[in-house]
Amino acid sequence: MGPPELQIFNSLSKKKEVFNPRVEGEVGMYVCGVTPYDFSHIGHARAYVAFDVLHRYLIHLGYRVKYVRNFTDIDDKIIKRANDSGEDPLSLSARFSQAFLEDMAELHCAPPTHEPRVSDHMDQIKDMITKIIENGCGYIIDGDVYFSVDNFPDYGRLSGRKLDDNRAGGGGRVSVDLRKRNPADFALWKSAKPGEPWWESPWGPGRPGWHIECSAMSSHYLGCAFDIHGGGKDLTFPHHENELAQSCAACPESRISYWMHNGFVNKDDQKMSKSDNNFFTIRDIIAKYHPLALRFFLMRTHYRADVNYSDRQLDTASDRVFYIYQTLHDCEVALSKFREGSLVDKVPADIQELIENFHTDFLASMSDDLHTTAVLDDLMEPLKAINSNLKKFKGKKQQQPLIHALIALEKEVKDVLSTLGLLSSTPSEVLQQLRAKALERAGLTEEQVQQQIEERTLARKNKEYEKSDQIREALYDKGIALMDEPKGTIWRPCEPPEIQSEEVPNSDTDKCSPVVSTTT
Repeated sequence: MGPPELQIFNSLSKKKEVFNPRVEGEVGMYVCGVTPYDFSHIGHARAYVAFDVLHRYLIHLGYRVKYVRNFTDIDDKIIKRANDSGEDPLSLSARFSQAFLEDMAELHCAPPTHEPRVSDHMDQIKDMITKIIENGCGYIIDGDVYFSVDNFPDYGRLSGRKLDDNRAGGGGRVSVDLRKRNPADFALWKSAKPGEPWWESPWGPGRPGWHIECSAMSSHYLGCAFDIHGGGKDLTFPHHENELAQSCAACPESRISYWMHNGFVNKDDQKMSKSDNNFFTIRDIIAKYHPLALRFFLMRTHYRADVNYSDRQLDTASDRVFYIYQTLHDCEVALSKFREGSLVDKVPADIQELIENFHTDFLASMSDDLHTTAVLDDLMEPLKAINSNLKKFKGKKQQQPLIHALIALEKEVKDVLSTLGLLSSTPSEVLQQLRAKALERAGLTEEQVQQQIEERTLARKNKEYEKSDQIREALYDKGIALMDEPKGTIWRPCEPPEIQSEEVPNSDTDKCSPVVSTTT
């Protein structure tokens, strides 16, 4: 029995639909990229993690995916920032494009097939504008070219907006121009202005409007008709509405089968954005938290829903990632001497059933419009099973059923983590990095924690239990949990007490609570 049919929510039809690619076994996907005039913020991470999960899951299902994600490297905001700083606009956008790519690598986002830049595709953009004019949907005024929404009857079918509802402004990128035939008409080509970069065109020197860029690049790499177009829900109007209109006006055969949009990241219940100056950059966050913790946090909420950012949520995500990697590390160490041969037929029946049920649920959740929240919850079951079996394992070859169980569980967990983009090849390195981030948040060094452990050990030896408890609780308040083991006291990162119950953990057998408390 194969996996269930993949269903995704189509913003055009406003409902979930079974995914049927235009070409069997192949998927063409275009996702609107960043306008690189500054470091990317967590809202960008939200979008590109969401579509990276889709990209990875499509590959997991066996599709050959052509994934295109652009850079809008010519834009009003870039030009303004460059003029303010005295920098060349293309140089500024190239610098922040590279920074974005570095951020995506930190977040384990796999590189798209193509990452086109507007500045490299002027010929394709001018060709599309020419077709739009020839087909009666574009007009020229003094070197500017506008799209005529009145000449495109289907305008508004993606966003559901009526022409009377539309206003000039285009998401902050379009100025009011009284020369336009309709205030809702939007720029395809902007005539050159002092202090702005420009290119030659049949209508005079200038540069492209915002929307035409994505229409031209998507059709260049994927053709007029392709499977998936994605982006943040704030792009539904005007950007994607205008893209749809332009593409159809230039090429009547144009068709995008599925429009997908991700939710916002909010801070204090307001959308986080650069323009409102209420954002955290990806770099701000991963300076305090491991990048995998940020990715986990973003995936804990369904991609179409808004998520409210808080350090507490990141603390929770960080703790869960630590639990995952501590479990994998412990399993790796325990099995280091016992990896040989095919063990599929030797896995104990109860473990095999657990794995099959988990895998079935994984496919069902992911095929239900990428329900990563459920997958991350379900992941705790095989992880708990690994820890349960590790407790019984004494490192003896005679314990073959346990060895086979651990190997099978480990493989299933790693396969799912890989599909989710949460797998690192070096669990011990991730654990070390998580510990380092926890120390930074606590404002402590490894030496200072060890000194506190020694003071507590001495206090316990002297039966000064109140002092011992004070040291333990003070560290716990800072996200540092102490565990007393036969060989001595060790520490691990933990959630601050505001998230967990007031009870301080008293052993390291529970690497973290297996119940994820983040609300979707």
